[in-house]
Amino acid sequence: MSGYFIRRLLLVIPTFIGITLLVFSITRFVPGGPVDRIIAEARFQDQNFDSGSGSDSLQSSGSPLSDEQIQELKEFYGFDKPILVSYLEWMGKVLTFDLGYSLRYYDPVWDTLVSKLPVSTYYGLMTTLLTYLVCIPLGVLKALKHKHFVDNSSSILVLMGYALPSYIVAIILFAWPAAQWDWFPLGGFVSDEFEDLTFAEKMWDVIHHSVLPLTAYVMGSFATMTFLMKNTLMDQLAAEYVRTAISKGLSFRQAVYQHAFRNSLIPIATYFGSNITLFLTGSFLIEKVFNIDGLGLLGFESLVERDFPVVLGVLVIVSILGLLGNILSDLCVALVDPRVDFK
Repeated sequence: MSGYFIRRLLLVIPTFIGITLLVFSITRFVPGGPVDRIIAEARFQDQNFDSGSGSDSLQSSGSPLSDEQIQELKEFYGFDKPILVSYLEWMGKVLTFDLGYSLRYYDPVWDTLVSKLPVSTYYGLMTTLLTYLVCIPLGVLKALKHKHFVDNSSSILVLMGYALPSYIVAIILFAWPAAQWDWFPLGGFVSDEFEDLTFAEKMWDVIHHSVLPLTAYVMGSFATMTFLMKNTLMDQLAAEYVRTAISKGLSFRQAVYQHAFRNSLIPIATYFGSNITLFLTGSFLIEKVFNIDGLGLLGFESLVERDFPVVLGVLVIVSILGLLGNILSDLCVALVDPRVDFK
């Protein structure tokens, strides 16, 4: 098994290079880059100046900057070199944890990402924990009480969570419990007077601010996980080995939890690795609604503002987490299913 995981880890390297090279190349061709933005800002300032003075200072090419100035800007941002050369230089810096400087904040990208990690880690960890704590027991209960009142009534809530996108749930929660009824804060991670609170009050303040965002996060994922757990367990309960175990003297409860339940966790374990990416990045729409200053919102705003160093920095984290998540899924399957033998 160790040899298999070593090979999987080695495959992370070329896959990571392929992902980052593709996105890096796109950032070099997509319009609205830093050079284009500077030219547009200079043109806007020139137009305001010209409208007041009645003069025309645009270059013959229609740009407010000279060809020499544009060339200097391309050299400054590294756009004067071939893509492969620029990529290799950027990758060399990534290996030393140097992701460059943000074009919007003018701070090191690494420091900007690290400043968002505590909030993203908290929401990611709590969402993952709550999702599995709710989905697995609820899925088991629905499978054992199939077509009973418990199953039918809980299916209404589950189907609502499946039908409504998580950001719609966030907007509903923001509009009524927060804005209209004033039960919860409108947004943010903590209150403005957080530093002046006692430890117990700080804990309550964080929980109070987290209820609505966590509800939106969990509603966006628990429906799929619950039905997956229920359907898988029902398939296992209908299998021959369960009936054989009961016929040999095991009670139904023992057959469920000693045999069927463990086999039902295999699809859940397979799905676990794909949650690693969402563990940190979350949903930028939920973060936007509740004004959560996390990695998801940072990546979205950086993409809109064409802050490519930050976009690439977020990509580095997301791609590494995604690739390691696939390996973690295989490991979870191997731990749950003793029949799996990676050779």
